[in-house]
Amino acid sequence: MAKLTLPRLVTLITFSALFAMAVRTPVDTDMYWHLRTGQFILQTRSVPLSDPFSWTALGTPWVDVHWLSQVILFGAYTLLGMPGLAWLVAALVVLAFVFVWKQMEGTPLLRAFIVVLAAAAAGAVWTPRSQMATFVLTALVGYLVYLYKWKQLDRLWVIPIVFVLWVNLHGGYVSGFMLLGAVLAGEIANHVLGFTGPEVMSWKRWRKLLIITLISGGVLLINPYTIHALLLPFKTVNIGVLQDFIQEWAAPNFHELYQQPMVWMLLLTLVIIGWSGRRLDATDAALLVVFAYISFLARRNIGLFALICAPVLSRHAAALVSRYRWGQRPMSKGVPLLNWIVLIVIGLAALLKVIWPITSVAQQQAEDKILPASAANWIVEHQPVGKLFNSYNWGGYLLWRLWPEYPIYTDGRTDVYANAFLQEYLKIVTGQLDAPALFDERGIKLVMIEQESPLVAQLLESGRWQAAYRDDKAAVLTRREP
Repeated sequence: MAKLTLPRLVTLITFSALFAMAVRTPVDTDMYWHLRTGQFILQTRSVPLSDPFSWTALGTPWVDVHWLSQVILFGAYTLLGMPGLAWLVAALVVLAFVFVWKQMEGTPLLRAFIVVLAAAAAGAVWTPRSQMATFVLTALVGYLVYLYKWKQLDRLWVIPIVFVLWVNLHGGYVSGFMLLGAVLAGEIANHVLGFTGPEVMSWKRWRKLLIITLISGGVLLINPYTIHALLLPFKTVNIGVLQDFIQEWAAPNFHELYQQPMVWMLLLTLVIIGWSGRRLDATDAALLVVFAYISFLARRNIGLFALICAPVLSRHAAALVSRYRWGQRPMSKGVPLLNWIVLIVIGLAALLKVIWPITSVAQQQAEDKILPASAANWIVEHQPVGKLFNSYNWGGYLLWRLWPEYPIYTDGRTDVYANAFLQEYLKIVTGQLDAPALFDERGIKLVMIEQESPLVAQLLESGRWQAAYRDDKAAVLTRREP
């Protein structure tokens, strides 16, 4: 039996716990349109250039920068079903934190504490969606820059390759350029402030990083959509409905407990920076400012902040520990046999935690709780005729369950639908428009919407619609024949 020292035990326990934390029942509604698109790509052997799924935007140009992620997601689903998606997400989370762990300073116990705190902050974004690519690749680019800046190891040639993959996996490659831009600006500030030290880049090394950044921008054109993929992120952030209607694009609500770890982490970092006695590197300051700022703008960015903040926090926490001579004695290696026993017990506990979320019972319960599974079953069974009007929140799920028999009205692909269209959708579901007349005009004869929506009452009161199915979550309404 190989020797298992206490420091290694702490590391293994940390990442076992991280994997167990990240295994969750996959029910995110946007996950389903990613799966359907991945299936479509594999069946047609081509990436979609226009929308094939909705009847409202059919044929509209679609820049599907997620296409490679969608193929991977559907591949995992095909091989292992829903558990495969849960395991894939957990593996990606662990990979991202491996890159973070390698950037951190301090003892394994200190690193473990910071990683768990960062995981608690980032956990809200761990879903089987293409954004997991941005989560991992942001950590990877951060690690490559760390090697260059802090360890004087030049692996910058990898960065353009990363961006070629990134632009074909997810539109969040912008966060990679935010990271590189913050580093370049921070190093200028280091020189202006007169900071010295091996971690401060010389102008020669700074120029090389700038060149690599520019090359990385150029290679973004290597994708099926060329320049249109580069413009997509800027188009997306200008969709007003995102901030008004979609929760993940809204500012964090710190009244909700699960969103508070980001604030805990930020405040703890600021306090420890003040107490550590270590000079705050200007690049670290720039990274904290940039990623905290975008997290306050949209909660979907909190996970990226956690990845960036953890190494900075560890550097100053390690300095604080050293300054006050806490834990100066080397960490004991422990008793190897006992260490193995502890690891096996923790591993079994993690395995038990992992098993339940991937069972068919847990999957069904989660879908029944979050999604209109029973209402979709009713439509599949009874096959009502007519164009479908559906809830935006459920569009991805219905695309998975009902397409192609029922092309959808709208779904989470906000870049496919015009902002005016989405604004009109909001007015329809809130009862601000004459929906019965509008639906007659457009030939809509089938509606699936949240049962508490004002639209339900409006349609029923018109006398032209009837409730064909209702439960505590969803209502299915059909148009009465004249």
